[in-house]
Amino acid sequence: MKKIAIVHEWFVTYAGSEKVVEQLLHVFPNADVFALFDFMPENERGFLQGRSVKTSFLQNFPFINKKKYRLFLPLMPLAVEQFDLSAYDIVISNCHAVSKGVITNPDQLHIGYIHSPMRYAWDLQSTYLKNSGFGMLKDIAARALLHYIRNWDVIAANRPDILLGNSGFITRRVEKIYRRSARILYPPVDTDKFTPGEKREDFYLAASRLVPYKRFDLILQAFTSMPDKKLIIIGDGPESSLLKKINVPNIQWLGYQPDEVLRDHMQRCKAFIFAAKEDFGIMPIEAQACGAPGIAFLGKAG
Repeated sequence: MKKIAIVHEWFVTYAGSEKVVEQLLHVFPNADVFALFDFMPENERGFLQGRSVKTSFLQNFPFINKKKYRLFLPLMPLAVEQFDLSAYDIVISNCHAVSKGVITNPDQLHIGYIHSPMRYAWDLQSTYLKNSGFGMLKDIAARALLHYIRNWDVIAANRPDILLGNSGFITRRVEKIYRRSARILYPPVDTDKFTPGEKREDFYLAASRLVPYKRFDLILQAFTSMPDKKLIIIGDGPESSLLKKINVPNIQWLGYQPDEVLRDHMQRCKAFIFAAKEDFGIMPIEAQACGAPGIAFLGKAG
């Protein structure tokens, strides 16, 4: 029997890329799982099907937790290269950051499933830095770090033997940034779990990780100007505290919620609101599977 390793970036929340890991574990039930960090709460670990996660040396750094792990980006390339995968025949990296950078030998097959080249290091660098609020010195330091990350990222993208992208949009980005071809393999959407509800209610729903490229600022701007329309937001992330400063009566924040709560709101909402220029977008598809119409931003994000 072939020995298989699945390498993921980090386990913090159960979101789109974690759902891909879940399905990989259904396909390869004997695979071992590696990740830089594992901060997944016990009550949300069901998708790992009882498996333990082999973490990197960063997991044991002092003061590191699920809110501060992003600060360790400069060390992530080094950390992912330290995984000893020599005992495995096949390595599958599930990647939106650094997991494709694992080191394998010529007798191993490495398949890299790319959710996105690192947005903040490549085409969305300006957006991230503009929204960071850095002063001049921090801005210069961040640009120097991202320059280093880009150089490493191109090297790392040449380590998988086969590259897969989760959409045509991503395969085009892979070809543009890495100068490598990638095949399309769409991510899973559980249409047995996400099914239509019986009745629509008078509220709109937006749900996602609260990060800059999801463009929640546009969604909030729109609903601030429409006080008669109710918006419910499900999700958490680095921009949470900043976005919540927009405090108006018609916008309700629920924070991170389990799938059952998310599905219930998708089954009842008037429409699902989505403003990101997304890689694939599992959540809007789940909303459509629940019968919710989708309202998307199609203009140029400025």
